[in-house]
Amino acid sequence: MARAEKNRHICQQCGFQSPKWLGRCPGCEQWNTLVEETLVRDPTPGGKELLPPATPQPIDGVILEESRRLSSNIVELDRVLGGGVVLGSVVLIGGDPGIGKSTLLLQALNGLTSLEQPILYISGEESTLQIKMRSQRLGVTSSHLYVAAESALENMLRIMDELKPAAVAVDSIQTAYTTQLESAPGSVAQVRHCADRLMHEGKRKGVPVFLVGHVTKDGAIAGPRVLEHMVDTVLYFEGDRGHAFRILRATKNRYGSTNEIGVFEMKDSGLQEVSNPSELLLAERPMDTPGSTVTAAMEGTRPILVEVQALASPSSLAAPRRTSMGIDHNRLALLVAVLEKKVGLSLLHQDIFVNAVGGVRIHEPGVDLAIATAIASSFMDKPVDPQTVLLGEVGLTGEVRAIGRTDIRVTEASKLGFRRCLLPQSNVERLPTVQSCEMIGVKSLQDVLSVLFD
Repeated sequence: MARAEKNRHICQQCGFQSPKWLGRCPGCEQWNTLVEETLVRDPTPGGKELLPPATPQPIDGVILEESRRLSSNIVELDRVLGGGVVLGSVVLIGGDPGIGKSTLLLQALNGLTSLEQPILYISGEESTLQIKMRSQRLGVTSSHLYVAAESALENMLRIMDELKPAAVAVDSIQTAYTTQLESAPGSVAQVRHCADRLMHEGKRKGVPVFLVGHVTKDGAIAGPRVLEHMVDTVLYFEGDRGHAFRILRATKNRYGSTNEIGVFEMKDSGLQEVSNPSELLLAERPMDTPGSTVTAAMEGTRPILVEVQALASPSSLAAPRRTSMGIDHNRLALLVAVLEKKVGLSLLHQDIFVNAVGGVRIHEPGVDLAIATAIASSFMDKPVDPQTVLLGEVGLTGEVRAIGRTDIRVTEASKLGFRRCLLPQSNVERLPTVQSCEMIGVKSLQDVLSVLFD
């Protein structure tokens, strides 16, 4: 029987469908994103075969079983996943081109071969010869790791049925296509259908599935937004090609926290775990230089010591520049306004640049004090004591407010040789004494500048 065909114009950003072409998508309000696609439907009577209906049961009668997790033998990856790879889970990994997504995935699959069961790596972008060349560079030589260069979804499922792997990776989901749809690979319909079939196959067999996703110029995973809602975990691989450090961050995780990060260093032999990122991030820190401060930012359950650099320079522009890298731009503008109004620093005609060294992105307010002090240090041309760590949130009235987890922040700083810590007075009153680190309580930015520069 001939298949029924139906044409639709589908937005490649949000998946909105329209029977006719539109210049602007009504769903996401993006321009020129609607593409005509031919949807092929099988007119078989009765449609899809339905599974038996689920039986409702009271929630107090549901037996809770601890999910079994598989170790990838990469501690940083297992931490971000919540303790390991959950059986039947679907993990989506996104990141800029060349950031190391395929490298991380190949090393993780090599770690899963310790189960001594077949592990399947399917690539739609590389040939098996190219994968072999990369595996030699990474030292991946396990006989339990199987590779296949395939893009057709039906062939992927057939390979999975024959091999019966313990884990599957598809690199990337944008290259996969099904013959049931006539649209091009990477289109909304293809990506959604292929991801849905792979997800149901993995959950039915209890096999974890890894999907690699391309990202747009805005940094979001390309394709329909529903793709991120379908999977269990969404990981973003962040970093600058000019830096050796890579950060793996979870934005969604049904089996763990989204606050954990994994830190890696890119080397010729692949990605190497960084067990103590604070030490490496501070390795090249200049001493006795104005505009440089150190703070302890919380990333999940562990503190990371980060150097914050600021540069205040006279500006010839009518509207001086306020540029930040790794720090929220709005937060920078707020702190500059507080320094002008409450401290009395004349920053109105100054270009101000702030950078979190090492490509780290800081989102918590507990680093406000370090940012404000770095700006003041650069403007006054007075260096901050290199053995001092600054912790605290700055309010709009110039007060230094209390932050959380100060005990482990101070402990981490003392381990790396810092001998003095400026932190909110309310935190000092509740903290136990640390013998190797002097804790100085401050209530306002004026107190901080008096302690450091007077």
